Amino acid sequence: METIGLLLLGLALGVALGWLAARQRLEPATPAVPVEDPALIRARHDAVIAELRQQESAARGQVEADLAGAQATVDALRETVLGLQGALESARDEHRNLVRTHQAERQERERTEAGQTQVLKTLTPVAEQLRAMQRKVDELEKQRSHQHGELAEQLRTTRRTAEESRKAADTLASALSNNATRGYWGETQLRTLVESAGLLHRVDFDTQASIQADSGARRPDMVVNLPAGKQMAIDAKAPYTAFVAAHQDGIAPDQRHTLMTEHAKKIRGHVDALSHKSYWTGLDASPEFTVAFIPNEQLLTAALEVDPSLLEYAFGKGVVLATPTNLWAVLKTVAFTWRQDVLTEDAKRLFDLGQELYRRVVTLAEHAEKLRRSLESTVGHYNRFASSLETRVLVTARKIDQMDESKLIPAPQLIEERPRPLISDDFAAIADLDRPELEFDTVDAVLIEERQERPAAG
Repeated sequence: METIGLLLLGLALGVALGWLAARQRLEPATPAVPVEDPALIRARHDAVIAELRQQESAARGQVEADLAGAQATVDALRETVLGLQGALESARDEHRNLVRTHQAERQERERTEAGQTQVLKTLTPVAEQLRAMQRKVDELEKQRSHQHGELAEQLRTTRRTAEESRKAADTLASALSNNATRGYWGETQLRTLVESAGLLHRVDFDTQASIQADSGARRPDMVVNLPAGKQMAIDAKAPYTAFVAAHQDGIAPDQRHTLMTEHAKKIRGHVDALSHKSYWTGLDASPEFTVAFIPNEQLLTAALEVDPSLLEYAFGKGVVLATPTNLWAVLKTVAFTWRQDVLTEDAKRLFDLGQELYRRVVTLAEHAEKLRRSLESTVGHYNRFASSLETRVLVTARKIDQMDESKLIPAPQLIEERPRPLISDDFAAIADLDRPELEFDTVDAVLIEERQERPAAG
């Protein structure tokens, strides 16, 4: 802009100088004014023209330089514009792509939101269940906290109980170290077990009964009475010292194994002692064995772990090692057998009463039959009497009635009905009550066979 201003200034000066020169040539000379030397004027004019030309040349160079710079700037601007146009097209393409992408994303988002809405609708029951489950979890957590406190209290109680049990066990172990105390403890355990099975003292069993066995006078701890007059001896003593010593605190494994081996040997020795006593030889109709009652399951289990052949050895010696579990089952079977035996006796008495009743009913039937025959004979005699009266007596008597008709002799009526005989097969003849199938043992065997067949048929 500065160059263009200088150019315009030069042009204005040139026009002004040209106008002044032309005016001087056209105006007449004024006498009153002195006239300069034309050569001087021309020189000055030439100087001015030269200066103006220099300025014009400088201005033209500047203008050309400025035009060249402007052209370069224009070219650069043109290239920039072209670049901007390309960038604009690229931006437009990118914008269109972005618009399409945005539309696609919006559509995808709408589809996703629609799907999420549908999923949320579908998951609404699940959410309700989850909330309900969360409430339950919260309740369970509260209960767990409460139960944790109760459990802690129970653990403390259990710890105290365990300590008390340990002290009681120590006291019991100390007491059971005495043979007399241990024997009384075993007898008490045995009696409690027998009574819990339903057996009665001095009815189904006796304690400390004196017997005379082959080995001499003996007193088994208990004699159980079995049906049919049979008996079974039970001994309630068992080795205990080595077992208790093996389970004390601070016992080394090797020492514990040694004590358990000693415990098994003592039980084996106890079996030998019972076998030698042979209680069954002093009992009436007793099975040839003695039951050795072991009051504690662990006493026998620990011995069998060390000596697995102990049971077989005891069986060979006529001794049955019995713990509370299996002895209770045996005694319960004995009690059941006694009840069945009582039922059998009651059934036998009922059967005898039935036979007696049947005999009396048969006798009554005989009397009824005789009475029926007597009634039939009486009716026959009466009918013959009535017939004779009608045909022989009244005929003559009616001839007398004809003389006085005010009083007529009625004709006797015959009895047409006959006494009804007893038609039941039970009264047809006297039953033979002595035939074998009516014996009680035969009937009882038939009933037992029917009871055995009934579950199979079911």
